[in-house]
Amino acid sequence: MKRIVLALAAATALTASAAIAADLPPGPAPYYGAPATGYNWAGFYAGLNAGYEWGKVTNTAGNPSGLAGGVQAGYNWQSGQFVFGGETDIQLSGADDTFAPYKFSNPWFGTLRARAGYAINNILFYGTLGLAYGDLKGQLNGVDETKTEFGWTGGLGMEVGLAPNWSAKVEYLYMDLGSRTFSITGTDDALRASMLRFGVNYHF
Repeated sequence: MKRIVLALAAATALTASAAIAADLPPGPAPYYGAPATGYNWAGFYAGLNAGYEWGKVTNTAGNPSGLAGGVQAGYNWQSGQFVFGGETDIQLSGADDTFAPYKFSNPWFGTLRARAGYAINNILFYGTLGLAYGDLKGQLNGVDETKTEFGWTGGLGMEVGLAPNWSAKVEYLYMDLGSRTFSITGTDDALRASMLRFGVNYHF
């Protein structure tokens, strides 16, 4: 008989507790941490860029400078926070300089580069190194002479993921095009230039 009374008392207490709990406002939702995957940098991308180019033509007094812009495309692989891949771009440039009686300009250039970097979620810091090529054009008293030169380029950049498919970047590149002999100067002339440019990419 005593056991039955204790069981009934326990059941009554549990029922009362449940009823009181039902009348209370709900507590805060349980906390779950953010997904560990972070921003995904892997895959193909393509975009546009624009910036400023300034440099020097070796063995002359020429210092071409001007606006430049173009398109880029590449592919990224990602392993944890490490991102690596390749990128190519082609640029139109308004960099030129006139120093009597000469004028030198760099109408266009392109690069083919490796990229490697470290991602902190949607922010990617990277370095880049590879091939550079482009035209160096000289003019003297109405005579034009253009040489396509090949060399190397390297630089640093930062890219920020703005949305799953869009990112923006800022990048500094140094370009050293190998020298070619120009008849109008009688010397081997090369273009050595720096570029600061901004761009946007769409990730497929």
